[in-house]
Amino acid sequence: MPRNFAIRLRCPHGDSDSWVTLSNREESLEQILQQTWEFKCREHGLQQGIPQEVMEVAPLDDPRHSQISQPTFAVPFPNAPEKKIPRSGERIPMRVPVVIYGFAGKGGAFHEDTETVIVNPSGALVTLKTKLALGDTVFLIHKSSREEQEVRVVYLDAYSDRETRVGLAFKQPISDFWKKNRKKPRVPKTLRVIVKGTDPKGHPFVQSAYTVDLSQDGARLDGIGFLTSPGQTIEVRRLWRKARFRVVWIGQVGTTESNQVGVFGLQSEKDIWRVELPKAAAAPPPQDSKPPKK
Repeated sequence: MPRNFAIRLRCPHGDSDSWVTLSNREESLEQILQQTWEFKCREHGLQQGIPQEVMEVAPLDDPRHSQISQPTFAVPFPNAPEKKIPRSGERIPMRVPVVIYGFAGKGGAFHEDTETVIVNPSGALVTLKTKLALGDTVFLIHKSSREEQEVRVVYLDAYSDRETRVGLAFKQPISDFWKKNRKKPRVPKTLRVIVKGTDPKGHPFVQSAYTVDLSQDGARLDGIGFLTSPGQTIEVRRLWRKARFRVVWIGQVGTTESNQVGVFGLQSEKDIWRVELPKAAAAPPPQDSKPPKK
């Protein structure tokens, strides 16, 4: 039986909320919560978003429904005191270098270096040249920590003729994702290596390259010309020692990182570098720890 719902939507450009009525819907309450809906923000015009809150309301011809007169019009969030729904995290303006990669519909596979505009524990807002659609699933790599997460496109805004502001949401909030530094300190070191892998056309390749820097969990390699997208697995050989690595980012053409790739070790038990590397700094003591008694 069709039902009517009222959903609360938050404008991505501010904290102003709007209520929208959905009439004669066949979806369940849970399905309503998971979909993206268009609404009109009184300050920023037509927007899109996922509901912050949803409730079932009386039929349109019921007197109890007189508070919402137009089922498709966004009603401003009321000023009357009410129980607030806690946010998943405050939005913070923060520029963090990231790589976004995946498949862009008819555009096929892509990877793009960019940086965040706004972050929170549930995701980020980034600017992309690649054209994505609401609901697309892609991958985000934090270039500093090398952490990777699957994300879903939940918001799109035409930022310019060539770029789009894209809202990306994690599967679930991650409280410290944006605060993470590189897992292990890097050490500048130039070593000649042999890289073995498969190019985008499926043809195997073998080439020489050089390390730029090393860490206990990966390395940065220079002189790689066959790789075009993160996520690929390669074999790196140093002298007679070899190990498998996963490509986590690729330097953008025209930057100082052009022809460079960042790789993460898949076989931690293998040390092919034989170079003394510093360990990660110890975590600071808890704030409530007390100094030892004298």
